[in-house]
Amino acid sequence: MNNDLNSIGLDKKPSDTTVVVAMSGGVDSSTVAGMMKKEGFNVIGITLKLYDDGKEVAASKQCCSGQDIMDAKRVAQKLDIEHKVLYYQNKFKQGVIDNFVESYLKGETPIPCVQCNQTVKFKDLFEVSKDLKADALITGHYVKSITENNSTNMYRAIDENRDQSYFLFNTTREQLNYLRFPLGGLLKNQTRDIAKKLDLNVADKPDSQDICFVPNGDYASVIQKFKPESFKKGNIKNLEGQVIGVHNGIINFTIGQRKGIKVSDKDPLYVLKINSEKNEIVVGPKENLGKKNIILKNINLLSDKSEFNKNIYVKVRSTGKLLDAKVNFNDQNNAKVDLVETEDGISPGQACVFYYKDTLGYKVMGGGWIKE
Repeated sequence: MNNDLNSIGLDKKPSDTTVVVAMSGGVDSSTVAGMMKKEGFNVIGITLKLYDDGKEVAASKQCCSGQDIMDAKRVAQKLDIEHKVLYYQNKFKQGVIDNFVESYLKGETPIPCVQCNQTVKFKDLFEVSKDLKADALITGHYVKSITENNSTNMYRAIDENRDQSYFLFNTTREQLNYLRFPLGGLLKNQTRDIAKKLDLNVADKPDSQDICFVPNGDYASVIQKFKPESFKKGNIKNLEGQVIGVHNGIINFTIGQRKGIKVSDKDPLYVLKINSEKNEIVVGPKENLGKKNIILKNINLLSDKSEFNKNIYVKVRSTGKLLDAKVNFNDQNNAKVDLVETEDGISPGQACVFYYKDTLGYKVMGGGWIKE
């Protein structure tokens, strides 16, 4: 490693380095902006307005709402850095919300945060940052990035409870070489301590927990708003194909769900399959939930395919654990994943992210979307 590199791995003095910080108005991105400013970088903060929030949304724990834009502005003033607000409501509606609604109508369980990173945050912000002649785009995500020889690899964050690498698997190699994630080596309480030392107004602000455009986690209300015709009644069947109940719309169900099926049986029933073409739900006992084989589509690789002959781990949901697996690539964009042990509740529409453990931690090697 070159000893003259600055803290983000570039061979320039901080005072000669311009960075764009994506500022959501939360404690993480605000702290990152403060850290960069304190180190002497030229910082430009950018906040995205992604959706038009009604009063009921603004009060809930979400990111990118009107209150967040005000908080980001106040932090930028406090730090004495340039701050811009970009209005991306249309892009966000097309790239994220429409996709979210369509995915549920297909019987999938979507992850809009991945779509948001992939379409709006990294793609558009990446281009804006380049136009501003910035040397790097910096975010408050909890992932570790390690840059050597102008090439950056992504690793799980030190704080495993906060790790967001699952949501960033679709980052391109070009984006990754330009992105920096200074919080990957910190615990959340350390981030809050830094925010307090910097005297930021958001130091004690609660974390955003909901999907930003889904008030209080009620995703059905979002689908009702955009596609009211999608609440069609249909059959609930058992594994033998017998009709044992009626549902009020497949969008109310996810794979592995137990509550709210409203069909009684001697053993608890779980949603095993959602068939959007027939508008049917298939339910059965828990032992039928476990799966060992997954088919993936739209693969994004951050490592060479030749590296996949090693011991690979995968994650099949953001809160899931790392699972031992073998990954076989069928052709350019698809793969078959064989898990060593069965896993419950694997759902189409979620991501399957690949990891490899080396001396620096768990390296993100890419991932794909679960097809079946």
